[in-house]
Order: sequence, then C-alpha cells, then structure tokens
Amino acid sequence: MTTSAETDYWSLLGLTPDADQETLKRAFRREARRWHPDLNGNDLQAEERFKLVNEAYAVLSNPDRKTEWIRSRQGQAEGSDPFSTGFPDFEDYLDVVFGSGRRRRSVPDIDTPEEPARGAEQDPPHWPEPAPQPSPPIRSQDDLETVVELSPDQALLGTLVELELGDGTVVEVSTPPQAGDGWRLRLEGVAPGGKDHFLHLRVVTEEGLRIDGLRVHYRLELLPPDAALGCAVDVPTLTGTVTLQVPPASSSGRLLRLRGRGLELGTQRGDQLVEIVIVIPSSLEDDERALYQRLQEISLERSGLA
Repeated sequence: MTTSAETDYWSLLGLTPDADQETLKRAFRREARRWHPDLNGNDLQAEERFKLVNEAYAVLSNPDRKTEWIRSRQGQAEGSDPFSTGFPDFEDYLDVVFGSGRRRRSVPDIDTPEEPARGAEQDPPHWPEPAPQPSPPIRSQDDLETVVELSPDQALLGTLVELELGDGTVVEVSTPPQAGDGWRLRLEGVAPGGKDHFLHLRVVTEEGLRIDGLRVHYRLELLPPDAALGCAVDVPTLTGTVTLQVPPASSSGRLLRLRGRGLELGTQRGDQLVEIVIVIPSSLEDDERALYQRLQEISLERSGLA
C-alpha cells in the first residue's frame, strides 16, 4: 500500500501547495462526493480513493500534520498513516479531530453522501458556529452508547452536547453540521475500562420526518388498493402538509420526491423523499378476504399456473 509520505496529497485533491483553507475545503468535498462508496457501488478502487481523499484532508487541514508530512516527504522524518488500520468510515474520520474529556476541539465540515452535483461546482456554504452554551448534560444510558435527540435545526447547524457518564465524567461534544438521523459519533476511551462510547443521533420529528443532512425522509404507508390504483394523500413536511399524487402500480420501496421540501442552508435546499410502504390489515372481513382470493386467482390465471 502507498504510504502517507509517498502520496502527493496536493495532486490527489487537484491543488497546488499554496492553496488556502477554503480552496482545500472545496476540493475535499468535490473529491469526497466523487469517490464516496455509496455512489460507486462495489468499486474497490473508489473505496481506496475515498480513503486517500479523507486522509489527505485530515493531514493538510492540520498545520502540525501537514508540517510532519512535508518533512517526511523530504526525508527528514518518518511519516505516519492516520488511517493505516483500514478504510475510514465517518466515525474513524471524526476520531482524527476530536477526543474525549472536557477539551473542545473543532470538527471539520463533512458532507453526508449526496447525489453527484449537476452543472457547475458551487462553493460550500459558510457554517454557523455551534451554540456556545450547552444544554444540561445528557446522562448516559449505558457504558457504551447514548441516544441523543436533536431538532432539525440543531442537526443542520451543529450543536454542543454535554454527556454525563456513569462515573460523573462530563464529556463535551460539538455535533457536525448537516448531521443525520442514525449517525453514530465515537468518543474514544471514555467508557469504563478504556472502551469507546458512542452517541447515537436521533433526528425525527413528531410527524415522522427523518432528517439526513439537507434531505428529509418519510415513510408513507398505503393499503394495497391505494398502491395498485394510485391515490392522492396528504403528506407532512417541515413547512406544512402537502397533497402527494401517488402513481398507480407503486410497489413498496418506491421513492417519490418533493423538491425543495427539505432543510435550507444558504443557497442550498434539500428535497423530501417519500418511501412507499404497502401494509396489509391485521384482520380481514369476509368480503375483503373473498376479493383477495379472487385477485389471487386472476394472478395465477395470468401467469398460466391456474
């Protein structure tokens, strides 16, 4: 495998050594989206390239690491690979920039996987700073993981969370901007016995809207007749209820897009994705059962199995 000293991080990100931090940030986001495994199927080359892109940003955005890397390339010191243990996921990446205890460290701007950008590349928005005053400490639920509930705005902008562990230790964590429901943030070595503690982010509204970056996800449950024939149904959004026209022959898992109904940050606006979920009533009346049996017979006749 190529070592950190051998890898030209500037060329990897398409930059020159005199690039400033904003240019570095834009290049990182561009390359991270381009090579993210979620957008490249099972392409192992894309996974390796994504790892190197994250590694390059982790080194070049940190003055001390960048100096060490430059020296190692010049043969003055041995370089070290911050991701030598394997492919970096989100938790490993956060582990590079913040640790445990009450020390507060900055968290780099990290985009969640998005669709490849179409058209001209846009500059990333300027992230507001996390709220300076933390809420009352959240008491850990066990030694290994705590669920932290965030509002959509807190997930969008980032917020300060204080976690009180079982032994009374208080850990201060700044959640990254554009966080999503289901994200897990790792606090290394803070649990008893030197184990890691995880923050499991939950970002779901009372209406069942699940936040993921700028996007909003909603599961729409439909009865079989409505999914088969199509229907108009009211769907909640962050700005109120809208009427959605469900096309005929909609199977479970189909995604319908409500453009511009997601979260807004600067000039960016996310969409809301509505997932169709077909549900069967727990009990059927005799006439309903008869209709389903007749439908089954018709399906068998059409398939030639009757």
